[in-house]
Amino acid sequence: MNADSAAPARTHSRFPARAWIALLAVVLALGFLGVRGIWDPDEGRYTNVAMNMLDSGDWITPHRSEDVGHWTKPPLTYWAIAASVATFGRNPWAARLPSALAFLLCTWLVWRGARRLVPGSEDTAALAFATMALPFGASQYITTDFVLAACETLAMWAFVESRFDAPSRTRRWLLLMWVGFALAFLTKGPPGLLPLIAILAFDLLQPRGQRRRIFDIGGLALFVAIATPWFIAVVRANPGLSDYFIGDEVVNRVATDDFNRNGQWYGWLQVYAPTLLLGTLPWTLALLRWARRLPADVRGWWRNPQRRAGERAWLFPTLWLLLPLLVFCISRSRMPLYLLPLFPALALLVAMQRQREGRGLPDWRAIVAWAALLLALAAATGFWKTHKDASEWAQAIRERIPGTIDKVRFVEDMARYGLHVELGAQVEKLSMLPDPHAARFNPVNDTDVAHALAGSDSRMAGNADPDALWITKQENWPKVQARFTALGYRALPQGTPYQKRILFRVVPASGG
Repeated sequence: MNADSAAPARTHSRFPARAWIALLAVVLALGFLGVRGIWDPDEGRYTNVAMNMLDSGDWITPHRSEDVGHWTKPPLTYWAIAASVATFGRNPWAARLPSALAFLLCTWLVWRGARRLVPGSEDTAALAFATMALPFGASQYITTDFVLAACETLAMWAFVESRFDAPSRTRRWLLLMWVGFALAFLTKGPPGLLPLIAILAFDLLQPRGQRRRIFDIGGLALFVAIATPWFIAVVRANPGLSDYFIGDEVVNRVATDDFNRNGQWYGWLQVYAPTLLLGTLPWTLALLRWARRLPADVRGWWRNPQRRAGERAWLFPTLWLLLPLLVFCISRSRMPLYLLPLFPALALLVAMQRQREGRGLPDWRAIVAWAALLLALAAATGFWKTHKDASEWAQAIRERIPGTIDKVRFVEDMARYGLHVELGAQVEKLSMLPDPHAARFNPVNDTDVAHALAGSDSRMAGNADPDALWITKQENWPKVQARFTALGYRALPQGTPYQKRILFRVVPASGG
């Protein structure tokens, strides 16, 4: 996309460039949103928790199964998925809709932020964000990351308005900023506040007369009112949960490699360099040109306070990108989508760099060709055969198992939680033997086979839950049969194996 022109605006004068960009963003977000099934583990895990909220009516305690809570993330993403599914039905399109809407919201917020920072760059900024590879890909995937990105971008846009708008309107924008951070906190906990370090640094680097209060009492009160009630409720109901939140989900994720997320000393380069170079396509060259000038800009800002104040429109997105990125690099838990909330800053820098170079919007033909490629890739995922696709599992189960299935139990195997949407069944992950060292919060397994059978018998008058389907690996089948025999049950295979798994029902040894 090297050819530059204002072709969309000139060729379609009755339809402004921003309208074309908005239409393009909507098509990219919604075009093939439901073309594939739910993919495990991530999409399955998030949708499963949301479905459990809908099934139980309990929107406070996130559940992985009927008896086991799921505490890795606060509830905002689950609420969004559950609300969407309740409105549009139990299908992958509805489950992914919150990510797609977050993508559209970020595109609009980037447009607004660029218009305030550097008027005239807003169309390019919105187009850059909407067509970057990583944001587009993430908009088609169910995680907390795009909901988090939307909440953080809302907060950062509100801060931009508070600093670059008239001083008389500062307070209302700061209130909105704290609402954004409260929602980010409800999405991912303390990591949702990471952009605050960029805000604080930006404020400290301004001349004293241009600094404005950030920690407004009204804004802080709003933050507390929105962000804390859920945490207070679940911590009071689950003693010890606060230690788990702080110790495991914050400290251990930052300081240890316990979660096996690229914690090697070079992991930051291995994960984040490709994410930034490939994830910003087709705008990477503009960012590289910006990066080439960055050392000289930083030296100028450091030595010359007046230049720092005069170029604050450049300073802010630079801090928004670099300071959180530094924290992500230092942290021992590293994943590509962790950088997604930084892509609005990258889009702003792309637009500003192109404006500095005298470049307008790229040729519309290049834009359309790139968008077509992105959409073709999204469509192709619907034909990609993978063992992680819960819709394929659901089809295989229906072909093999007659009758009702209200629960699917995976024994010593990866649980396919996407079946909760695709099959309409509860999903459990079981061990063959009790684990005396199982963690109190977020254990590896929901329970063991014996406890699952005992619970089923108590509810089903000794019939071992006849509507439950059990699944295990073929290699474990002899051990599984022996375990059920020892417990007084028979494991009866159903149909042919699927994905090297045995599908079976369980009946009492004295029954048929």
